[in-house]
Amino acid sequence: MRNILVAALILAGTIAMPATAQVHVSIGINLPTYPVLQRVPGYPVYYAPRLNSNYFFYDGLYWVYEGDNWYASDWYNGPWEPVDRFEVPVYLLRVPVRYYRSAPVYFRGWRADAPPRWGDHWGSSWQQRRSGWDRWDRRSVPSAAPLPVYQRQYSGSRYPDRSQQVVIQTRSYRYQPRETVVQQRYEQRRASVSDMQRQQERAQREAAPREAQRETRRELQREAPRRAEVRQSAPPPIAQAPTQRGHPPGQAKGWEGADRPPGQAKGWDKERRDEGRRNDDDRGNEGKGKGKRDKDKD
Repeated sequence: MRNILVAALILAGTIAMPATAQVHVSIGINLPTYPVLQRVPGYPVYYAPRLNSNYFFYDGLYWVYEGDNWYASDWYNGPWEPVDRFEVPVYLLRVPVRYYRSAPVYFRGWRADAPPRWGDHWGSSWQQRRSGWDRWDRRSVPSAAPLPVYQRQYSGSRYPDRSQQVVIQTRSYRYQPRETVVQQRYEQRRASVSDMQRQQERAQREAAPREAQRETRRELQREAPRRAEVRQSAPPPIAQAPTQRGHPPGQAKGWEGADRPPGQAKGWDKERRDEGRRNDDDRGNEGKGKGKRDKDKD
């Protein structure tokens, strides 16, 4: 039952972005194992020095900058979802150019110890909406989120699919994010787990009667050989005499009468019956004669 259950019922969570961006995409990241991550000095951001990609970890999510777009994931090897450039957290935007291990060509000529010139690259509309992104008090930098190192045990063929990821992360990673875009992602993940639990409970309620019926059939199938064996080993039934109509054997009609002894119906033996009658007549005549003699004596 437990396995009825249900990973396929989990609804995958997504980052809260425009509907057109809520899609899992392939970005060429294919990591067989958990990557080595190092802290960017002075920033609450980690980067992957051994990967040939612009790979970061910040505020509970993995981030990749690839092909002039940002992508995010809960797990180190995806699935990846595009993030609108207007929603990218400022501390990611502030990471110096030197920590982009696969910097695009338009980064050339920019200072390695300064962040990319996003306003120059993405235009004035972006610069106006994200005004101040490159100014901050370095003394008030927030602490870095803990790395989700529990994911190290899930590599190669053990890497979970999206539905399993949601359940494992909810159980194993208790960090509460600061960034709005990440908070929305986490909220959707919690909603996915709650929805999964409701669907599992409904599926279990619906499956219980069917499971009971299957168990009954299995029990009958298990009992069938034993019942057959009992039938084969049982002694044959005793043959019953056919039921006679009328009086039961040994009790003829009127057997209690003077002329019908028990077990002998009327006409059972004609000679004996006639002899009995003669004897009765002789005794009667003898009685009559005796009575006449007694009268004559008087």
